[in-house]
Amino acid sequence: MNSPESSGAPAPVCSAKGCRDAAVWVLAWNNPSLHAPERRKTWLACEEHRAHLSHFLDLRGFLKDVVKFDEWVQPEGSERT
Repeated sequence: MNSPESSGAPAPVCSAKGCRDAAVWVLAWNNPSLHAPERRKTWLACEEHRAHLSHFLDLRGFLKDVVKFDEWVQPEGSERT
C-alpha cells in the first residue's frame, strides 16, 4: 500500500485546532441524534491531543472507537471530518 507521502497526497494531520502534527490515532465517532448507528465519522489525533479529543467526544456520548492510524480500516459510509 502506498503511504500518503509516496502518493503525493499530504500527510494526515491532527484534527485539534491549530495542530499540524502528524496523525497517529483515528477517533471514530457518531452523533446518534444525527447519524445512523453504523455510520462513523473520524477525527485524527497526534499523541498530544488524543486524550483531549477522545474526552471531548466521550463526554457527549459520541466516541465509538480509538484506533492507531496505521491499523484503521475505514468502514463503508464513514467519513473524515
